[in-house]
Amino acid sequence: MKYEKLAKDIIKNVGGKENVSDLSHCVTRLRFKLKDTSKANTDILKNMDGIVTVVESGGQYQVVIGNHVPDVYAEIATAGGFQTASEEKSDEKTGLFNKFIEVISGVFTPTLGVLCATGMIKGFTALLLSIGLLTSTSGTYVILNAIGDCLFYFFPIFLGYTSAKKFNANIFIGMGIGATLVYPTFSSITASGQPLYTLFSGTVIESPVYLTFLGIPVILMNYTSSVIPIIISTYVGSKIESFFKKIIPSVVRAFLVPFCTLLIVVPLAMIFIGPISTWAGQLLGEGTLSLYNLSPVITATLMGAFWQVFVIFGLHWGFMPIIINNLSILKYDPILTGSFAASFAQTGVILAILLRTKNIKLKSLSIPAFISGIFGVTEPGIYGITLPRKKPFILSCIASAVGGSIIGIMGTKTYVFAGLGIFGIPSYINPEGIDSGFYGAIIGMIISFILGFLLMFFGKFKDDEVKIENNEAVKTEVLVKQETVISPLKGNVISLTEINDEAFSSGALGKGVAIEPTEGKVYSPVDGVLTNVFPSGHAIGVTSVNGVEILIHVGKDTVKLKGKHFTPIVKQGAEVKKGDLLLEFDINAIKEAGYILTTPVIITNSHNYLDVIETEKKSISFNEDLLTVVI
Repeated sequence: MKYEKLAKDIIKNVGGKENVSDLSHCVTRLRFKLKDTSKANTDILKNMDGIVTVVESGGQYQVVIGNHVPDVYAEIATAGGFQTASEEKSDEKTGLFNKFIEVISGVFTPTLGVLCATGMIKGFTALLLSIGLLTSTSGTYVILNAIGDCLFYFFPIFLGYTSAKKFNANIFIGMGIGATLVYPTFSSITASGQPLYTLFSGTVIESPVYLTFLGIPVILMNYTSSVIPIIISTYVGSKIESFFKKIIPSVVRAFLVPFCTLLIVVPLAMIFIGPISTWAGQLLGEGTLSLYNLSPVITATLMGAFWQVFVIFGLHWGFMPIIINNLSILKYDPILTGSFAASFAQTGVILAILLRTKNIKLKSLSIPAFISGIFGVTEPGIYGITLPRKKPFILSCIASAVGGSIIGIMGTKTYVFAGLGIFGIPSYINPEGIDSGFYGAIIGMIISFILGFLLMFFGKFKDDEVKIENNEAVKTEVLVKQETVISPLKGNVISLTEINDEAFSSGALGKGVAIEPTEGKVYSPVDGVLTNVFPSGHAIGVTSVNGVEILIHVGKDTVKLKGKHFTPIVKQGAEVKKGDLLLEFDINAIKEAGYILTTPVIITNSHNYLDVIETEKKSISFNEDLLTVVI
């Protein structure tokens, strides 16, 4: 019950349990799938004790907790009753890439703990074999190797389970599909039998046929350790199962739905889905290898430099199927190796901050962040320490890039999916023995840590000054600066995603909100300069004294009015104050002309800032806070 209050506060501020359609967690984050993200109080959550920060990425609303996230997750799941939440659907539309990231994270996240554990065991077993403490014929080696191989060898069964949960299907049907793909008899047929004939002779996909199903040739593939075939097959199976649930009477549905589903999806998987997706996986493996072979150093350097950025936005999940596919097809992965230096570079920077800062709170944050960073969990350090201060984060990326380049020069490869941080060391041990690639990983790890420390320790460092009064630490400098943008209009506030204008709704032009105006006046939202007044008068741009650029675009397609019904009050280039009248427009006349007056108010240079936080109000008046720009 330690986190009961925190759990209830989180549920309340994500919009209530009725706003949650799915909930999972990874190493440090709660991953919500919200029906309407506009109902979440992001700014409140970010400032809540026990929460590091909030990230919206990959179609997920991610609340970063830290190393104790499993305990908080358990409290939230109990308090909110989210065990069946994944059966509900979200009303919010997500892009194809976000949907892909969401599916991949949902399928792989539950397996990561055991996947890392078995990978570490396999790596240590290879180490013991290479230094002569074990022989390949000893019982100890056989058993340890079996533990290391157990999950990866039967991966389709485990992924059948997680995929079925993700696609809202019967988990045992998913496991059944996976078990069929790795059924031992199929391997023995290809090993000892004679092919009936060969398909696609003389091509790169030439395939011997050992058996048929109802006269249809079946191309037997090796599906042990595979990823793509089972995920696609389970997805297809979920659709078939859903169809039969609708037409089969409930009295016999419990056994007839699995009966009909398996009879259809398994042959489809064996005849079509499996071979095609396996070939696609082989092409993917060869493609990534070709990219790596073009320049191992550049590839590893870029992975080192940007891996932490990928983690921030949740994009690292996009590499997951590529990495595991490479381990299955190539028996090694050359892509992930460059990222190994990232956590150590970040940890080195945090250690330097820990030693240099006199800020009591920053020092107290740095200690646990340093410890967790050694073990590869860097989110507390990234969100709580380096990213808000920008320069330390950039220095860690530079140090990581250098470490990655060393790893690339040494030709380091990943042979198993092992743990994070120092627990990842066994993954670089070649099953045939320790080679230069393993030493490259160690050197890259050490260099990135030392360089991150030195760059931060001897570089310019503007400490977060504190003064002690009555035994309390009082900040004299705000760690993260903010600028408040007041509402330039009076009306109803709606999310950008709800407006029928892709340029604004997609966020391509910047973050912000839209307002349905109830009064035809536009006031300055900040102190600054009126940098742009469009000739048609329908849109104006204001730049604040801190450089925040705000665009106010009155209506959709109102440029076609060519200035009619719009009256600019202030000329372009003029200095303005908050609340100065900038523009008047005739609401009724514009509506009668057939135009929609929904007005986006966006921060066009929002990519320069940590975040843009929207108001929670549904209706707003002039001079009320509309947006908060985190500088």
